[in-house]
Amino acid sequence: MEKQITCINCPVGCRLAVTLENGQVTAVSGHGCKRGETYAHQECVAPTRMVTAAIPLVNRKTPVSVKTKAPIPKEKIFDCMDALSKLSLEAPVHLGDVVLADVCGTGVDVIATKSVE
Repeated sequence: MEKQITCINCPVGCRLAVTLENGQVTAVSGHGCKRGETYAHQECVAPTRMVTAAIPLVNRKTPVSVKTKAPIPKEKIFDCMDALSKLSLEAPVHLGDVVLADVCGTGVDVIATKSVE
């Protein structure tokens, strides 16, 4: 089976043709660099994504922006967003604070990306 994807590792956006057999990548073409080939293997076998969100703070008008510290499995994104929607945070929150540890059993923490006093 051949799958067409667009590499998102850099602004070039190479169009990749990926051949899959038994759930494994057997060939990649169309990549302009090694990162494209690596991306094709990862994206077609076990896709991951960074998750970003804004979480409201109790008694504050300004929310705090957060993100996963590392990419999480793509199929866990909606579960992650659901878990984040249930958070009740209070200021102060500082850049780098863990606001949710081990989100959805992924081993990845969600951290604040800015400080709100």
